[in-house]
Amino acid sequence: MFTILFVFCLSFLNLFLFRKLAKKIGLVDQPNERKHHYGQIPLIGGISIFFTLIITLTIFFPISDSLLLYIFCSFILIFIGLIDDKIDLSFKLRLLVQIGISLAMILIGHKSLNYLGFIVPGEALHLPIYVSYGLTVFAVIGAINAFNMVDGIDGLLGGLSSVTFAALGYMFYISGKSDLAIFCVIFVSAIVPYVLLNLGFPLGQRFKVFMGDAGSMFIGFTIIWLLIEASQNDVSLTISPVTALWFIAVPLMDMVSIMFRRIKKGQSPFKPDREHLHHICQRLGMSSRLSLLFICLMSAIMACVGIWSEVNDVNESIMFLLFLMIFAVYLYLISHIWRITTFLRKSFKFTDPS
Repeated sequence: MFTILFVFCLSFLNLFLFRKLAKKIGLVDQPNERKHHYGQIPLIGGISIFFTLIITLTIFFPISDSLLLYIFCSFILIFIGLIDDKIDLSFKLRLLVQIGISLAMILIGHKSLNYLGFIVPGEALHLPIYVSYGLTVFAVIGAINAFNMVDGIDGLLGGLSSVTFAALGYMFYISGKSDLAIFCVIFVSAIVPYVLLNLGFPLGQRFKVFMGDAGSMFIGFTIIWLLIEASQNDVSLTISPVTALWFIAVPLMDMVSIMFRRIKKGQSPFKPDREHLHHICQRLGMSSRLSLLFICLMSAIMACVGIWSEVNDVNESIMFLLFLMIFAVYLYLISHIWRITTFLRKSFKFTDPS
């Protein structure tokens, strides 16, 4: 309990220290046609959480090669993210850095997706080494960008990532991996102060802060690191690989669906727009807070289904098929969302808040 309180207070302190620095150096988010906020908002959520975590890990955790690699990779992402927040880097450069981070995980940390479990009936599926390398790079890039893309309304990135950390922390705990369970709890404790300020609690909009690309990439990387640790450990698996999909279902489905629609329109899959799930919820008439609650509830339900399947040892191929079915339904609904929203507005008198 002392560690949790220490992290919570330290995170709050770092947020106030870094927001002053951000305003001096111009590390702020300006409103534009896509960003409908007021005033210049410091982009320091990510760097505050990072420094809080580093200080906490140094004090309370034993230093290992794996931890040092994680810190190094995270620092690179934070550094690149801060530059991107300041001057808008090319997505190609960001992609190159993410590939480099993935290769460091594989070649130095020996962490890769080489085991897919029983996603098809029969024997467990083990991947050839180079196929596993390619899949790992793809997964790391996907996770980083999935959590980057959901950072569109106040509290959403913090809420969705906290759901994933909580689910992972619980599974680590019941599997007897207390250090990793504590790490997940610490991360959530560091995120909560950011979420409070991001939502305007308790000090109002004057002290509002944003996560920034540095923070969203750092969080996405941490989550994929933990998912690989949980589902690929040769000694004892914490979760099956298919359960990892349930733990990040909403960010994953939102990213894939939005990229699919952009490619279908002949656009770059990395082109920003206002067609994410949170934008759709708001066009349905939901407020920003209601959209936040609805999407986080969706994520929590999916994570709970994943936990339930693990606890009850449900067949992995059935869970994989069920996930694909839900994904297909989601993709269909999102692909036809404007027809659906038009019908709902006419039938139930929803209003368009935009």
